[in-house]
Amino acid sequence: MTLPRSEATRRLGHRRQIDVQVFARDDGLWEVDARLIDVRPGETRLAGQVRAAGVPIHEMLLRLIVDSELNIVESGAETLQMPYPGQCDDHGDVYERLAGLNLLRGFRQAVRERVGPTVGCTHLTELAQVLPTAVVQAFAGVVIDTRGEGENSERPFQIDRCHALRSDSPAVQRHYPRWYRPASPAVSDPVRDPA
Repeated sequence: MTLPRSEATRRLGHRRQIDVQVFARDDGLWEVDARLIDVRPGETRLAGQVRAAGVPIHEMLLRLIVDSELNIVESGAETLQMPYPGQCDDHGDVYERLAGLNLLRGFRQAVRERVGPTVGCTHLTELAQVLPTAVVQAFAGVVIDTRGEGENSERPFQIDRCHALRSDSPAVQRHYPRWYRPASPAVSDPVRDPA
């Protein structure tokens, strides 16, 4: 893989941090806290005010309560820093509408339908899009069987969900031999076999 070379004279203009933390609860549910923070290294003028360098332009928290099947039991959001106070946070808590969704079954599209593009906050709606894979990562090996070694176990969730773990890949052949399937010569993959 080749990363574009960075220019020695570049200067930071903006930093967005996205932090997702998943907590196990004693009641068998899981709390998912997703936080988005936008910061500029210099003074920023916005909405008739000036934000000092390092003071967040956006700071938002989206919290989901999910069960072990990745169903959202409860959800909500809070905006702590925003460019337009009284307007940015004037959407009520439309993020309660995420309750009832499943993170693995049509979640991203359902989020867009329920809270986008102008019903909710662009940044919170965008933040929600990273949650399925973050929660799967937290559940891997804890809630979701990622080894598939038991006699009655199902195929590990992650197989055929990325390039490295295609069912015909060397990684699957080595680490998940039970689930390895050689590539069929009749099947053409345009990525591996550009015709």
